[in-house]
Amino acid sequence: MIGIFDSGSGGLSVYREIARILPEQRYIYVSDNAHCPYGGKSPEYIRGRASLISEFLSGRGCEVIVVACNTATAAAISYLRQTYDLPFIGMEPAVKPAALSTRSGVIGVLATEGTLKASNYLDLRDSLPDGLRVVDCVGKGFVELVESGDLSSPHAEQTVRESVSPLLEQGADVLVLGCTHYPFLRPLIEKAASEFDPARKVDVIDPAPAVARQLVRVMHGHGLLDDSSLQTALSLSGEAEGAVPYRISDEQRRRLELYSSGDLGSLERILGLIRK
Repeated sequence: MIGIFDSGSGGLSVYREIARILPEQRYIYVSDNAHCPYGGKSPEYIRGRASLISEFLSGRGCEVIVVACNTATAAAISYLRQTYDLPFIGMEPAVKPAALSTRSGVIGVLATEGTLKASNYLDLRDSLPDGLRVVDCVGKGFVELVESGDLSSPHAEQTVRESVSPLLEQGADVLVLGCTHYPFLRPLIEKAASEFDPARKVDVIDPAPAVARQLVRVMHGHGLLDDSSLQTALSLSGEAEGAVPYRISDEQRRRLELYSSGDLGSLERILGLIRK
């Protein structure tokens, strides 16, 4: 059993990439949307929430837990690994992959306030070779848009444009999605980039596929996947590069348990977007 949690529905963007390459597994997903967003909350507060959720997932029989939230990873994953005797997989802004694909030398990062202040992100940003520069911006209002299911309205377009434009103005030609909610706004992010400068090719990087690959490697290392299952999962992951967003089947939906500290409605609404 694989446990996944996030401050809200955004972690479903990670779940769908995991389900793509581990389609036969059973999952429990916890949305802490009564306390969403985590972005502006203290590390101590987030650690408390992450600990309670991990206790719940462990008690339900989860053998590995994916912290499908960049802010919670930054604030809590070291504590969780020290406290619980099971593997945890976390999120990290995909700055290193972006460094390999930028042509302008400027990498844009969209993330929450908590992620952008975290030491792991700051260390990652400062470790880049000379000649590369990271510019970042809080995706202000992005989490709220996703939680409300507003992914295409004129208001959503304007909200996304206001956070994407400052990064493009500074020359970014790669945008890293540093919050698991943001992939659900990817069409609007790409639209904002194309309208800003139609002549500039802007890549958008979602770290979820890399997190899914890391999960299967960790599960294999802990004896939770055999060699054949590992190779099958990594093969499916390779086939997924550049593929359309994955949609889960009815059978996979039956293998997924959903829990929420607040309203299940937003979780079900976003789940509906990734179902066949």
